Amino acid sequence: MFLPHIDLSDLEDECFSKILPKAVTMFDSMMKEITDQVGGLSSQNTELCALLRNILQAMMQIIDALSTCVRHVGSLEEAPDLDSIRSLPACILKILKETFQHCKDSEVVYCGRLSLVADLLQGLFKEAYSLQKGLLELLDKICLDNSASDEDVSDIVTVIHSLLDICSVISNLDVALHANTWKFLIKTSLKYQSLVEEHLHHSEISNSLVDNLLTSFHNCVELAEQIKHAGLQEATQSPEYKLFQKSAKMCRFFANTLIHYIKEFKFFLTKSCSCFHQLYLQIMSKFPPSLCTPELPIALSQELNAAALVPMDAFLLQVLPLRPFAEAVLQQDLPEHELPHCLLLVSVMGQLAGQPEEVLQLWYAGNQFSEENIRLPLFQAIFTSFRRCYTERKVPVLLPGVMLKGQAQVQVTLHQHICVHLCASVAWLPPEYFRVLECCLVEAVLQADTQTALLAADVWCFTMILKKSIETTSVNKKIILINNVFSHNLMYLFSQMELVSHFPPSEVENLPVWHHVLLRALSQDICRQVVTEVTGLTQKMLTDWQNGGYKLGQVGKVVRTTLAVGCNGSLAPHRGIFLAWFYQLRTHPVLQWTLQLLLSLSAILVKHIEPHIICQIKHFLSHDPLWFQSQILPRLSSLFGVLLAEESWLLHQHTLEAFSQFAENTNHEEVISQSLSVEETKTKVVNYLSKTVNAQEGDELRLERLKRETQQIKQHNEKLECSKEKPFNKPPSEVVPDSEVSLINFRCIQCF
Repeated sequence: MFLPHIDLSDLEDECFSKILPKAVTMFDSMMKEITDQVGGLSSQNTELCALLRNILQAMMQIIDALSTCVRHVGSLEEAPDLDSIRSLPACILKILKETFQHCKDSEVVYCGRLSLVADLLQGLFKEAYSLQKGLLELLDKICLDNSASDEDVSDIVTVIHSLLDICSVISNLDVALHANTWKFLIKTSLKYQSLVEEHLHHSEISNSLVDNLLTSFHNCVELAEQIKHAGLQEATQSPEYKLFQKSAKMCRFFANTLIHYIKEFKFFLTKSCSCFHQLYLQIMSKFPPSLCTPELPIALSQELNAAALVPMDAFLLQVLPLRPFAEAVLQQDLPEHELPHCLLLVSVMGQLAGQPEEVLQLWYAGNQFSEENIRLPLFQAIFTSFRRCYTERKVPVLLPGVMLKGQAQVQVTLHQHICVHLCASVAWLPPEYFRVLECCLVEAVLQADTQTALLAADVWCFTMILKKSIETTSVNKKIILINNVFSHNLMYLFSQMELVSHFPPSEVENLPVWHHVLLRALSQDICRQVVTEVTGLTQKMLTDWQNGGYKLGQVGKVVRTTLAVGCNGSLAPHRGIFLAWFYQLRTHPVLQWTLQLLLSLSAILVKHIEPHIICQIKHFLSHDPLWFQSQILPRLSSLFGVLLAEESWLLHQHTLEAFSQFAENTNHEEVISQSLSVEETKTKVVNYLSKTVNAQEGDELRLERLKRETQQIKQHNEKLECSKEKPFNKPPSEVVPDSEVSLINFRCIQCF
């Protein structure tokens, strides 16, 4: 009643500063009274019920009086200065937060007796809703310029932070109120950006946006699953479907709001970069090709994709320049979501084209100084992440192919997807980063995981063709790459001739190159030349070793030489090579590592030996039938028994094949029965021979098995890469690990 009689310039000093703090104190005391008295509330206790209802009505009157103050100031022709209403926003925001919190906690506060005051609580919420709307409209009329006082700036910052607190309270109360509060918060932050950017709690604001985005997103996923299970995907007018659409709208709103806020305040958000990384991973983990993607109806999946996944490209573009984000993404630690992390790295690589030099340096170069946080080069991080996606590679997960004439090509594997994007990145990569690229490719080619090595080799082949850099690459880096070039039919006749000229097969130092070359990809004449020269060199090496008395000091050199013949199946061996190997077996049985290698070579080469040469092996075996029956047959049945019980499916399958061939052709039936002394083994062999199909493995069981295999293969690869000791000049018991004994035994069967 007094407001119309007070000038605007006197409102703060004469009225608001004196009365509003008391109103807040009174409101707080009312809240405390309710809290203290509500425990005794019941329908029988009419006196207490009336007291609490009177308190709630008094609270509504206070809120109504504050709304009158806001309406009066807003109705004035002259736009108010912040000085003239300084106490009004702060006091109203305190009361609003208390009111919304009370409404939110009402089920807990009134504990089953909510119906006694529900009508008043509903009215209280509506009054508070109306008061906040009026206050925000009033604050929107206020304008501050760059000459604003520190007190004015502090008041605006307080308003923004108070609204942030209110947002955390009303997130589950009313969607429209929540969205409008956030809109005003961001709008005000941008309106006074130059004044408030150094004073705002940017991390709290951005983290709250992330939390709200994830909450809306997970609500959408849960609702979509409920709609599917209830069979309501076609019922677009159902309450569930409308609630899903509302949640998807909020998800899109928070995604766009977060992107806008990052764009304007990105360099104040360095503490939130780890949170941004996790946001991307969590959203990507719910979309194909992630293995934990929920199966959703197509229409719902498309809406969810538009609401959450599509904005992630714009989100990623905004955070690329932030060093802490790069450090979070390029760290060595394994993230929780391997495939989403891998796809994130690929997306980063795709967005780097056109970025300024400092951004390229941030992502491509890795650590420059030891005191920096660990930051792998992007290419190394991609290969490392791809290697960790063993389960996804085995499934295999599929991704959309590259666009051609506006249409996505057929689904491709993760290997193909990453290979295409890596090659596209290499095509525009600035020259100064090629050294980093080649170092990453070398490391990836030479590590233990085969498919990762093949991916690196594919990319290097493209790099060599693109940059014609093969001449600058050392032999050790080149051997696998040349093989890949051949296998992809990328080397023409003239290039083959140049290769032979540059790496003559008749020279020992070039044997590692020809060890890896796929000879059937060569022209007929060049293939014949390579085979002749390599075989001749190997024969000379073995003859010299034989003439020198088979000295143990020469074993390493001989083994490395014979690798070029033995590991390349198209190099037919000479009789002397074969016989010399078996002499080595008889003369030096303690060299277990050499035995393993020679068995491998023999298993590959024996199919190239003519029968009359194979017969010459009998010179090294006793002709005594009793010796054969007492020494060979029992050990052979024992060997078959061990290998048939092997848990490794690959070794077990090969053993079944070898055993079935042996059973069909042998005259020693006692070996068969002795090998099948275990009933479980016998059943497996019978099922194999009768071609009985085992029960099909379900998708979930297969996925669980692949996850278990992932850990085993990871440990195996780490063991291979950590072992740097050479097998030569070591005691026989230390040469071959127990895990490789079965493999050696199987190679014995192959040779036998």
